[in-house]
Amino acid sequence: MARRERDNEPAEVREFEETVISINRSAKVVKGGKNMSFGALVVVGNGKGRVGYGYGKANEVSDAIRKGTESAHRNLVNFPMNGATIPHEIEAKFGGARVLLRPASAGTGLIAGGAMRAILELAGVKDVLAKSLGAANSINVAKATFAAIAALSTREEAFAKRGLAVPEKAAAETENQ
Repeated sequence: MARRERDNEPAEVREFEETVISINRSAKVVKGGKNMSFGALVVVGNGKGRVGYGYGKANEVSDAIRKGTESAHRNLVNFPMNGATIPHEIEAKFGGARVLLRPASAGTGLIAGGAMRAILELAGVKDVLAKSLGAANSINVAKATFAAIAALSTREEAFAKRGLAVPEKAAAETENQ
């Protein structure tokens, strides 16, 4: 019987890491007993500013996680970053969950909890102060965090929206002339 050599093959390189934030179990009572089903909230990210979340439901946990991962890959968003932190303070709300994200100086670390911590870690944020206010439902906290991420903008985008030139770039252009 032939044996396969797997030591010489390169390990599978995965662009995105995934984290299961929560698994919800639900039961439907029927004539024959209880039908169990599962829902899994999954977050994927590359640690370089791309992150997404998905919710998958199935009769088995592994199938729910797989569906959630596929959904998360379809819902990837780009995360504007200022070094290892976010560009500005932001507050967002989804349902009863409210999240507050503040930029932090280098070396502060990721101060967040629950679903927010998993999302920000996979996005590649190293320094941020985050607080979850209101409901503790992990699905709504994740959706509120993604609403905050979507509302973030870079300094250049803010100046362009107002029709102004970025001060550093304008000063550099005048020196070059």
